[in-house]
Amino acid sequence: MAIRFSSEFAKNITDNTIRAAVLETVTALAGACKQISHICARGPLEQGLGAETGGANTDGDAQKALDVRSDEIITKALETAPVAYYASEEQDDIVTLAASKPLALASDPLDGSSNIDTNVSIGTIFSMFEAKDNAADSFLRPGSEQICGGFFVYGPQTTLVITAGAGTDTYVLDPDSGDFELALAAMKIMPVSTEYAINASNHHHWGAPIRAYIEDCLLGVAGPLAAKYNMRWVGSLVADANRILSRGGMFMYPGDDRDGYGDGRLRLLYEASPVAFVIEQAGGAATDGTRRILDIPLGTLHQRVPLVFGSKEPVQTLGDYYKKQDIL
Repeated sequence: MAIRFSSEFAKNITDNTIRAAVLETVTALAGACKQISHICARGPLEQGLGAETGGANTDGDAQKALDVRSDEIITKALETAPVAYYASEEQDDIVTLAASKPLALASDPLDGSSNIDTNVSIGTIFSMFEAKDNAADSFLRPGSEQICGGFFVYGPQTTLVITAGAGTDTYVLDPDSGDFELALAAMKIMPVSTEYAINASNHHHWGAPIRAYIEDCLLGVAGPLAAKYNMRWVGSLVADANRILSRGGMFMYPGDDRDGYGDGRLRLLYEASPVAFVIEQAGGAATDGTRRILDIPLGTLHQRVPLVFGSKEPVQTLGDYYKKQDIL
């Protein structure tokens, strides 16, 4: 299996050793995700993919069988890649693979696992850093220090959406050749959009800024935003992100007043930072409502953060609602 990388991919990584390591690691990860995609494509024929294992990850989320299996596949693939340390959403601690290697990789092995049995797009998210001497120091840093990030989507097509700091590209797994072929280079998110994604069932738990913004969206052309809005919500981060990359829009997963949801539910390291990297490199924006996601320091491996991303104008408009609340 190969990835036919764009000539622009990773061009801004000037250290040839690091650049070669990134290419090799992405290729190894793609091989692992090709296996995961094949398992997903078999669906119920695999039996029990969406069944809970009886275990939970470090944050107490119930693990599905495919969560665990995906993590095992990725760990094995990275053992022969130039990766020193691996941090997984499904594991409590960092795995040291070979401390002398140049890279550290973090992953949500299977995003959207609640959709496994419903034939809805799910995926794998990853984030890559230059390794430091200490395993924890390799990950406990702001997302702006990523050198590569992206996600695979297992849907009608298996795709790889990726950036290494020189734009965002999409590669498609060609079922004929078995290789990932460049499909969309230098993607650009529409700066303006009237489409948004949020779990509206949590309306009564939201804070004032989010509630006010959504209520103004629902007022349509007669409201202060003077536009007709449409809501889309897949419940799979990679699927929602892929849609926004394709046609614009805004994704919102705010914190709310439920127990354990004060900082949202998405992890900064495994989900928010790599998605923010991809979105920014495509001309979009990503915040926690007010702060740029990539500037937020990481204090713990499984730290959660509210996440807002997508077309620049609506993200900025929502930020204004937060500012108004601060003034009030």
